[in-house]
Amino acid sequence: MYGSRVDCYLREGNYARRLNAYAPMFLAGILEYLTSNILELAAEEACIMGKKRITPEHLCWVIENNVQLIQLLEENTKSLADLSELNEN
Repeated sequence: MYGSRVDCYLREGNYARRLNAYAPMFLAGILEYLTSNILELAAEEACIMGKKRITPEHLCWVIENNVQLIQLLEENTKSLADLSELNEN
């Protein structure tokens, strides 16, 4: 995700009165880091299960079984509820 797109989302969301010029790039870097780590763990899980592709179930398993990710997402109950629904289907 590019910094300019993150900048637009931050400004449209009215999350703060003032934004530092580096805030969008910092947030974009954090999102890229989290995404790459989650996908890496999901790829390892898929490989362990003998699959060549990452499925939503692999992503759910990684997020539900990683203590740090659970702590990060516990405030966002909607995302955790959505993960539970994916596992049930």
